[in-house]
Amino acid sequence: MDGKTRLEKMFEGLGGRPALIGFHTAGFPDRNASLRICRFLLEKCDALEVGIPFSDPVLDGPVIQQSSFRALRAGFRPRHIFSLVGELRKASDKPVLIMTYYNPVHRMGHGPFCEAAAEAGADGILIPDLPPEEMGDWRETANRHGMAVILFASMTTPDERLRELGGLTQGFLYCLAVKGTTGLRESLSRELAPFLEKARRLCSQPIVAGLGISKPEQCQEVGRLVDGVIVGSALVKAALDAVIAGEDPAIAVSALAAQMHEALCSG
Repeated sequence: MDGKTRLEKMFEGLGGRPALIGFHTAGFPDRNASLRICRFLLEKCDALEVGIPFSDPVLDGPVIQQSSFRALRAGFRPRHIFSLVGELRKASDKPVLIMTYYNPVHRMGHGPFCEAAAEAGADGILIPDLPPEEMGDWRETANRHGMAVILFASMTTPDERLRELGGLTQGFLYCLAVKGTTGLRESLSRELAPFLEKARRLCSQPIVAGLGISKPEQCQEVGRLVDGVIVGSALVKAALDAVIAGEDPAIAVSALAAQMHEALCSG
């Protein structure tokens, strides 16, 4: 054992291309279908981020909000994330990250949440509504259980703050590719490239961009500037459209993820 985390090994093993990190709302459209979608995504992506469905999200746009509503209506609850991650870990050694708002963590308790995540085989946790200044006990507890604490930066983040976030984040720095909530975008902001170039200068950790990246050509464009690309709403929408059409959401998601991966490999 060389002591390196799965995330470190992933970035080192990419051969110079950017990583594709897929996102899926856990429990959508139901638990069994969600597990199948996640397994398909892990076949096409380099890592997977699974989001705990939440009733009052601050970062998520309408597509992920709808998937969360359907997951909650189908009976998926925050505590169910650990058994789902555990089953994914049995099938794959790729990094699996948990994205959650702070409320479910607070209700369960820092220690029990991190212990359950570690036992399931998760590699890191993202909490977009918990600022670094309030992470003291959470960060210590997460690290004690081997969980990477991944932080967010945006195009409006001042340089000093960006440098601070770059020094605190673990695994990678999650750079938001849009101003606002998650969702599909027709085009990328002109401010994105300068922001990502600045983040790379100021941060020693890998730079990963996410939010609003919804087309293979956007993946390719952003991929030239970063170490990884996160695709969320586009994959969730592919699953949602398939469910509405009575088709297999796992097949639809897998096909889109394959296109995204190919674009990054040929970029």
